Order: sequence, then C-alpha cells, then structure tokens
Amino acid sequence: MTACCPTCKKPIALDPSNQFRPFCSERCSILDLGAWADEKYKVPVAVQETESVNQNADDEE
Repeated sequence: MTACCPTCKKPIALDPSNQFRPFCSERCSILDLGAWADEKYKVPVAVQETESVNQNADDEE
C-alpha cells in the first residue's frame, strides 16, 4: 500500500519496513513535530466545550 508523505507529498510505502511511516524520512517527521510545537496545527474544539470551560472559570472566581 502506498500513500503520500504528509510533509513533502513524496510517495511512500505504508508497510512495516518504513520505520518513519506515515512520513518518508526522519526529517519530515521532525518537521511535522516542529509544526505542532509552533502551533501551526490545531485540534478543533467544539463550541459547547469552550462555553462550559468559560462558565466553570467564572464560577471559581
């Protein structure tokens, strides 16, 4: 099975012989980790959860 590296888009094999899967190399893996650390990627948060957190913060004051 093949796919594209999420970082550089190079075609790669998605099998156990590729130790960096889903990336093509350690370099692409580290670049992706750096992007997460720099907050270039974000996990979406549901609006209801955010409102609940804000209400709890107000209750504690």
